[in-house]
Amino acid sequence: MSKEQLKFNSKTIHGGQFPDKAYGAVMPPIYQTSTYAQSTPGGHKGYEYSRSANPTRSALENSLASIENGTYGLAFGSGLAAIDAVIKLLSPGDEVISTNDLYGGSYRIFKRIFENYGIVFHFVGMQDASAIAQYINKNTKLIWVETPTNPMMNIIDIKAVAALAQKNQVLLAVDNTFATPYLQLPLDLGADIVMHSATKYLGGHSDVVVGALVVKDKELADRLYFIQNASGAVCGPMDSFLVLRGIKTLHIRMQRHCENGRAVAEFLAKHPKIEKVYWPGFEDHPNHHIAKSQMKDFGGMISFVPKNGSYKEAIAIVERLQLFTLAESLGGVESLAGHPASMTHASIPAEEREKSGVVDALIRLSVGIEDHEDLIADLNQAIQ
Repeated sequence: MSKEQLKFNSKTIHGGQFPDKAYGAVMPPIYQTSTYAQSTPGGHKGYEYSRSANPTRSALENSLASIENGTYGLAFGSGLAAIDAVIKLLSPGDEVISTNDLYGGSYRIFKRIFENYGIVFHFVGMQDASAIAQYINKNTKLIWVETPTNPMMNIIDIKAVAALAQKNQVLLAVDNTFATPYLQLPLDLGADIVMHSATKYLGGHSDVVVGALVVKDKELADRLYFIQNASGAVCGPMDSFLVLRGIKTLHIRMQRHCENGRAVAEFLAKHPKIEKVYWPGFEDHPNHHIAKSQMKDFGGMISFVPKNGSYKEAIAIVERLQLFTLAESLGGVESLAGHPASMTHASIPAEEREKSGVVDALIRLSVGIEDHEDLIADLNQAIQ
């Protein structure tokens, strides 16, 4: 059986991986080097300078391509560095249609960096994929999708958006950070580019900052590799090693994240002091049927609003939590809580945040892999 034919759980461990050629090491060694000996100018063993390529990073990139059913993987110094490379495919005057409910850092780099270089961004509610069509014109070059979205957990029909993108010869990029390839495979649904903040679920242990892109098309991969090499936003060998190690347990961690996420979401939905819970596993969640069709399960990310909630009440709840850690980020083995309006989405103007539902009372949870009864007890005491 070829490694391309492996099922997902096996791919996380073996996909794109081979024992080290030097001594047969099962885990790729950390090649902590910047340069490589050459026998003659240009005569080397595949590596010449670690900005261009490094054996440990190559092992991670091969793994990323394998688990996303792609052909080419690229690892970056952060998720935003990966986004930066995608937008650098464009030129002044080009237009991008983006999800309106998205990570604050993505919004910030779009609006405060790339708009200054003449790239135009439209932020659109994409729960109805047909709403995108009216924004497409001859200058449109990219559609940027998050699903589930951050932090409102909106679900976008990747297959429907891909059909629209292909019809108009527009690139489609999907931020797959929340779902991970364990739950969702955007390339199989028609996307051209998959992006990850590998800091989150792929790394899984809150100990590294890395970004990733995966594509199938060689020409597109070559363009992105040129940008990566020319701009230099690569991750180091130690970071590559840590994410590769994290990927090897992705499938079993995600299974527990999903189980705990369901238990916590159902608890919150029944709590008399909670007004609204956002989790795509509920049958009445908008586009639940799409989530069910394009995702294997519904993940461990949940947002909620306390009844008669206010900024003050939301802050009081997150400060009272004891097992959940009040912190930025998500996707680690430990449970985290955040207040998007003042943390992850503070860079988005208040009026724009509120249009997409990111109100001051909203709390976002990244449900970890602890015992779900302990997590529920902690939430209950904080809410009470």
